[in-house]
Amino acid sequence: MTNTTQDAPPGDGRAGEESLPVLSRRVPFGVLLVGTGLVGWLAAGILILEKLELFRNPDHVTSCDINPWVSCGRVMETWQSELFGFPNPFIGLVGFGIVITTGVVLLAGARLADWYWLGLQLGVTLGSVFTAWLWSQALFEIYILCLYCMVVWAAMIPLFILTTVRNLVHGVIPAPRALTRWVAAWAGPLIAVSYIFVGASVFFRFLHVFTG
Repeated sequence: MTNTTQDAPPGDGRAGEESLPVLSRRVPFGVLLVGTGLVGWLAAGILILEKLELFRNPDHVTSCDINPWVSCGRVMETWQSELFGFPNPFIGLVGFGIVITTGVVLLAGARLADWYWLGLQLGVTLGSVFTAWLWSQALFEIYILCLYCMVVWAAMIPLFILTTVRNLVHGVIPAPRALTRWVAAWAGPLIAVSYIFVGASVFFRFLHVFTG
C-alpha cells in the first residue's frame, strides 16, 4: 500500500519526514497510536471484566466503586452503558485494537494508503463524538463518574487531535495550507485546553464531592 503524500506536506518540495511536524512523522505517530491505543484498550478491557463479573455476581463491587458519585458499577446499570444493546466497552476494545495495530504496522515500516487513513480518521472522529456524548451523559444525566471511562476520555483527546493533524499535514484531508500550519502548530495547546476543559467540567459539576 502506498501513500503519495507520506513524505512531504502539500506544497512543500522537500522530501523526507524532517520537514514534517514531529508527531506527524511515521515513527513518532506510530508510538502515539500504540500508547493511546494501549491505554484505551486496557481501560475498556477492565470495564468488560467488571461487567462480566457483575453478570456473574450482581452484588460484585467494582474496583472503582469509591462512593455514590464515583462508581463504575452504578454507571453500568444505566441504559447509556449499553447504547447499542451490548456493553459500550466492547466498542472500545475493537476500536483501540485497530489503533494499536495501525501503530505497530507503522513502526514496522509500512506505508498506508490514503483510504486507510480516511477510514482511521472516520473511526477516531466517531469515537470522539461518542466519547463526548458519554461525557455529557455522565455529568448531566447520570451524574455519576466512571474512572475507567475517564481514562478512555483522556486517551481519545490526543488520539483525535493528532490523527487529524497528521492527516491534514499529509494531505489526506484537503485543507488550505494556512489552516494546516495553524492546526499543526497549535496541536499541543489544543490538547492541553481540552484536558483543562474536561477536568474543569468534572470538578465544578462534582464540586461538593471534592470539597466534602
